[in-house]
Amino acid sequence: MGVLQSKPLYGNVKQFVERRGIMHRFLVIIEPGSHNYSAYVPDLPGCIATGKTLEEVKKNLREAISMHLEGMVEDNEPIPSSASLADYVDVPSPT
Repeated sequence: MGVLQSKPLYGNVKQFVERRGIMHRFLVIIEPGSHNYSAYVPDLPGCIATGKTLEEVKKNLREAISMHLEGMVEDNEPIPSSASLADYVDVPSPT
């Protein structure tokens, strides 16, 4: 990935992506609560969202990620590569 200039080239990440063709893919963790869903991005500490439905939390998290990345660009911070992994582990039921 190339180095970004000290000043963002475009007003927001969406415009930057549309004009430069750069996309980022991040693992997201979505957890159901008793009345809603919450989600976070392990590779973007502090990037979280909630929503009443699964669709709403996904929409809200996409917006949160965009805002988070915009802030990183404005602060001249590098956008991290996605490094987190998720998997399931099978374990025997306790007897």
